[in-house]
Amino acid sequence: MILFFLTVFVLYGGLHYYIFTKIRDAFSPGPGASLAILGGFLFLVLAPLLVYYSEKHELHSLARLLAYAGYVWMGLAFLFFSASILLDLYRLLAGLAGLALPVRLPSLPAGWRFFLPFALSLAAGTYGYFEALQIRTERIVLKSGKIPRELSPVRIVQISDVHLGMIVREERLARIIQKVVDARPDLFISTGDLLDAQVDRLNHLSDLLGEIRPRWGKFAVTGNHEYYAGLAKSLEFTRRAGFRILRGEGVTVGGFLTLAGVDDPAGQAYGEAPPGPEADLVARFPRENFAILLKHRPVLDPSSRGRFDLQLSGHTHKGQILPFRVGSRIFFRFIGGLYRFPDGFVLYTSRGTGTWGPPIRFLTPPEVTLFELVHDPLTLPSPPP
Repeated sequence: MILFFLTVFVLYGGLHYYIFTKIRDAFSPGPGASLAILGGFLFLVLAPLLVYYSEKHELHSLARLLAYAGYVWMGLAFLFFSASILLDLYRLLAGLAGLALPVRLPSLPAGWRFFLPFALSLAAGTYGYFEALQIRTERIVLKSGKIPRELSPVRIVQISDVHLGMIVREERLARIIQKVVDARPDLFISTGDLLDAQVDRLNHLSDLLGEIRPRWGKFAVTGNHEYYAGLAKSLEFTRRAGFRILRGEGVTVGGFLTLAGVDDPAGQAYGEAPPGPEADLVARFPRENFAILLKHRPVLDPSSRGRFDLQLSGHTHKGQILPFRVGSRIFFRFIGGLYRFPDGFVLYTSRGTGTWGPPIRFLTPPEVTLFELVHDPLTLPSPPP
């Protein structure tokens, strides 16, 4: 874990040095100004750590100020880096073309190579800040012969990756709750990362979530951030919000629906026992029930395929900020949306309902997902594997 965070900060520091080179080329600052810029960048690189220690020592106002400053800048810095890299690629291609062609492609002066990415990142960041507030309801209709005709449609609402904490608080949560209430769920599900980091002073937010009372209950699983925030406090918060937390267990709901949930593997780094085989858990599902697996990360276990109908996941945020999507695809194949498989199995990966880090979403709007399970006698249950 320490090696992971050290690698992240080294890469983040390298990104800032790259931005510094663009400032240096555009403005040619003197030694004193260069040291001041580098000192400011060092502060911004360390801002996430300063937020953590401010929270830990109950300096909540300072922590929120640092969170907004550090994480807004993080989003803008990455957008600037992405735009600037594209310009550098253009310059490289222009240079190569000049060697092969009699006509040289136009080049940009150093000032433009700074101001153009700066303007683009500022525009994209401003748009993304407001896009992060525009929570969409995604409606997914799934047909199955396992859904009783008299109960059809069954309405299940999923939230994921809300990241309640320093930035996502009362106002954003109120928007989320209204979307959930408007969807009129029979069942309400959270697929992890309900919390971001420190849990202190968030109990009033759990009370707001507790006001949602679907007829078949509320269920949740852990995400990696539940462990970062402290597992005991995270579980207490989630239960206070009215969720039953499924940790390697299943439950029958409404007499026809089986729900099961597994812990996020991040717990192993915090001394939690590794989860038992997923195949053993789902093997106990009644075959006649419509079975749903709640799993924070959108990863498929081949040994359990064919024993449940739907997997609900999150974690990826679908990149959250468009350029991040490229990196996310390296680690996760099912990065966002609905995936149907030939054997009738369905996986849904939520884009996430809140934001992690930067309070910005660029071309990946947040979502509350409404699943309508509809009776269809022509959609037969999948055969046993």
